[in-house]
Amino acid sequence: MKAVLGIDSSCYTSSCALVDAGMQVLASHRILIQVEPGERGLRQSEAVFAHLKQLPLALSELMSKAQADIVAVCVSSQPRDQEDSYMPVFQAGVAIAESIALALRVPLYTTSHQRGHIASASLYLHDLPDRRLLLHLSGGTTDLLIMDGDKLKALSRSDDLHAGQLIDRVGVALGLPFPAGTELEALALHGRAMSRYTSSVDPKSCHLSGAEAQAMRDIAAGDMSAADIAAEVFDLLARTAFKMLSAAGISTGVQDALVFGGVASSQLLRDLLMQRVQARRSTLRLHFGRPELSGDTAVGVAAIGAKQHFAEQKQGGS
Repeated sequence: MKAVLGIDSSCYTSSCALVDAGMQVLASHRILIQVEPGERGLRQSEAVFAHLKQLPLALSELMSKAQADIVAVCVSSQPRDQEDSYMPVFQAGVAIAESIALALRVPLYTTSHQRGHIASASLYLHDLPDRRLLLHLSGGTTDLLIMDGDKLKALSRSDDLHAGQLIDRVGVALGLPFPAGTELEALALHGRAMSRYTSSVDPKSCHLSGAEAQAMRDIAAGDMSAADIAAEVFDLLARTAFKMLSAAGISTGVQDALVFGGVASSQLLRDLLMQRVQARRSTLRLHFGRPELSGDTAVGVAAIGAKQHFAEQKQGGS
């Protein structure tokens, strides 16, 4: 079966996927980059080295899952669709993708990590309008955008910490391993939130560093349980996301919103957002991709490459 190979080398995940002409995911595989206990991340040079070791292993596992004739390769080469958007980690994926494309003598396509996330989350969603809001919540991004067809426009973003950074920093401070999302969510399910942490949102940005500072003070004081602190973090993120989306809905007139990214894979966050929409009788219509695809950017990268490649093949044959 003919398929396009997608490769993504973000800060903490080496991932690859195969997508066919019908936009079906034939296989995908991800390997998390290991971070030492107590650490809140890696230097870019360390992450690049990790990708160069892990991507061949991920590709080997991928090819054992599905028999496919690779007819093109697509790779994320930068974080966002901006000229000044650059992170060294993506060059590891680009180098391997270029080598595979040259060895197989097949076309190489490039896209951004953010577009890969959008494409992953959009797979299997059949009620998304062409014009929609996008809220990207991850360890390196808290961006609100509007998409019209294939055009992206930034509306607002975090001015300090990103959603995933807040989760990881609080989680590590509570003694959880990095990345801390899954375990902090599990803690939060046993806690109670009282909207203790202030949600700071203005028309062009949101601010999460104040919430981090308060959480750190609460951890140091020892007066709150870890579960309650975790619950406060997720409550804060849900309130912030709702404020951002509501303001954008009013200013643009667009009520459909796709919420995606690794943080958006949290079922707790999804539930809290939906509860807020219902409680406020908001006209927002929230859409979420499959949880397993929210953090798997390579699937979206492969889908982007497949869409472009098979369309070119169709045009060339007509």
